[in-house]
Amino acid sequence: MGDTIKTLGIDLPKLIAQLVNFGIVLVVLWKFAYKPILAMLDQRRDKIAESMANAEKIKSELAKTEAMRQEILAQASTQANKLIEEARAAAARVQEQESQKAIAAAEQIVAKAREAAAADHARMLGELRREVGRLVVATTARVTGKVLTLEDQRRLAEETNKELAA
Repeated sequence: MGDTIKTLGIDLPKLIAQLVNFGIVLVVLWKFAYKPILAMLDQRRDKIAESMANAEKIKSELAKTEAMRQEILAQASTQANKLIEEARAAAARVQEQESQKAIAAAEQIVAKAREAAAADHARMLGELRREVGRLVVATTARVTGKVLTLEDQRRLAEETNKELAA
């Protein structure tokens, strides 16, 4: 084997020295370069995983917030519709009450007008009866040519009123 190594041009002491140097460089690189780089890569991997977890958490919270917002909007819409319906119902009640008041006021006006008309009618009938009675007495006095006594005037007025009432 020694001849084969020499024929290949390998110098064994230099080879061993290069292997030792390579081992020392390998240990130094491993200790001072690869370990910190691998530790840094592990830290970065952990941060990325943590960021991904946070992103998922934020995404789920955003979805919950959106759902709550939609629910609140739906409730607000429902309440607004309810308030609108209540306002419409209240307006209808007020309108109905005002209509009833207006109808009652109109009925009162009509009733007062009828009462006034009835009172005027009764007053006019009374005046008419008195006037007709006075005219009958005056006409009778002129036709008969005599002066009627108070008793005659009263009797003629009563007879005329009875005839007019019938």
